[in-house]
Formats: sequence, C-alpha cells, structure tokens
Amino acid sequence: MSIRCGRCNEYEFTAARACGLYDGVLRASVLALKREPHVSRRLLEAIVNVQQREPLAIADLILPVPLHPRRERQRGHNQAAVLASALATATKLELDEHVLVRRLHTERHRAGMDARARRESVTGAFDVRAPKQIAGRRVLLIDDVFTTGATVSECAAVLKAEGAADVLVLTIARA
Repeated sequence: MSIRCGRCNEYEFTAARACGLYDGVLRASVLALKREPHVSRRLLEAIVNVQQREPLAIADLILPVPLHPRRERQRGHNQAAVLASALATATKLELDEHVLVRRLHTERHRAGMDARARRESVTGAFDVRAPKQIAGRRVLLIDDVFTTGATVSECAAVLKAEGAADVLVLTIARA
C-alpha cells in the first residue's frame, strides 16, 4: 500500500494528512484556535475522522508540534497542543506534550517566506527530551496548518533519529 502521494518525497515524515484546504471554515477554525484554546465539536469530529483512516490509524502516540516557550507565553497556549489533547481524549491514544521540544526561537513564518527559507528557519530548532518515550513508536504529530512541510519534516527527522518507527502528520488544513 502506498501512503505517499509523491509531492512530499523529500520530507522525513511517513505520511501527512489534513482535514482540507486552508480556506473557508477551516481557515476560520485555525485563526480562532490561535486566539482561543478551544476545539469546536465539528472540528474535533473532522480531525478524528481523518485520524481513524489509514495510514494515520496505526499511530500509538500523539505529539503536538511544540512552540518555543517564549512564543507560547506570548500567545498563552500552543494551538497544536490544544488540538492534540482534544484528539487524545476523543481517541484514547496516549499523548505526550513534553517529549518533543522547540529549543530555538525562530522568526514567525511570514506569507512571503519561500519553502527554502522556511526549511532554514527550523533547521536544528527541535529536540527530543526522552528518546525512550518514542523508541519504536508510531508517532502522530499534530499541527494546525501544513504550509510547506518544513516544520513537521524537521520534527520528523529529529523523532526518527531518536528511534521513532514512523512519524505521521495530521493538520487541520493544508495551505
């Protein structure tokens, strides 16, 4: 069974799925989540629906893409962690919000950044605190938007280097 469409062959993750395109109600949901740490019932249903399908259904551990502590203090919450927590509660999958950390504070991704600049901005930004927690695991990495894939690919590279068997990505939307 092929689980990759071919557009992401240069990336480190096993597979990536989104609930839909970054438009309309999904765009509004992403923007609302950045302001308010709440996942609506309909958004949660959509996320669970995507997670329950192959290949994401093989995951046995959920990790949110971490924010740098400074950015999280500014925002007041990590929207990926809010999503991950809601999904873990709904699916009964294990959640670990602390094993993957963002150790470098990077500039916010701006609309004008190209894919290369985005990749460079996240290179070396992530670290795994407790490799034993992910060794041999099929990790479901959660974020709000998949833009170029640079962030989730960098996270996947670090997770796989520390022993994760697979890194699957689930986002609300794909830009």
